[in-house]
Amino acid sequence: MKTRTVGRSTTTRSRRSPHHARAGQVARMAPPVELTWSYLGTGHRVTVWPDVRMERQEGDGWAGVAATEDVLAAGMLQVMPAAWRRYLEFMPAGERAFLEKFRYGRLAALLMLARCPQLLADLDETPALVPFLAAHASLRGTAGPRWDEITAIHENGGVFGLLEWLGLPAARPTFSVLRNLMDPDVPRRLLEPLRALLWRPSASFVLERTAMLTDRDLARYCHALAA
Repeated sequence: MKTRTVGRSTTTRSRRSPHHARAGQVARMAPPVELTWSYLGTGHRVTVWPDVRMERQEGDGWAGVAATEDVLAAGMLQVMPAAWRRYLEFMPAGERAFLEKFRYGRLAALLMLARCPQLLADLDETPALVPFLAAHASLRGTAGPRWDEITAIHENGGVFGLLEWLGLPAARPTFSVLRNLMDPDVPRRLLEPLRALLWRPSASFVLERTAMLTDRDLARYCHALAA
């Protein structure tokens, strides 16, 4: 009797163990999250990787919407670090490491990466290009984003083609200056002044030889060298 009881107990444990292991695994594997925020009282979201879409809430559903600079700016301020950590857990290591270089501009970098994945290697080398690309509509004076055009320019002219398309000097010193920036999240207000300075050889020379440029340094140089 004792032997049978032990046998039944052993059998019961052996049958239940896989079930409990699977249940524990499912409990640990929480579903992916979307990035959500509000703009002008309307809900917006970016869907999970790799099917990354910008959407706006319409009634009980969601509809695709263009990623304008104002909408992105609202999302960049409202999406909390905890939401980002959860979102990034479901991304490949290379893409996740790239996005972790950004704080304020991470949302724009995510959408750019989803629409132009072939840019990852070049942007990973010069992440300060992301703010320029994210603001390409206003920098180029177009009505809205031109992601397909960015892809075509990169395919035909590489990263130097993108510099020219953005109105930046298509030269190696430009990359040197952008890589000297300590924070790749270049403030929007400094993009045009920096672009103008890069066309001045004397200013570009100074910036190229100034390592670890902070936002404060960059603002000071933009003010001083533009005078």
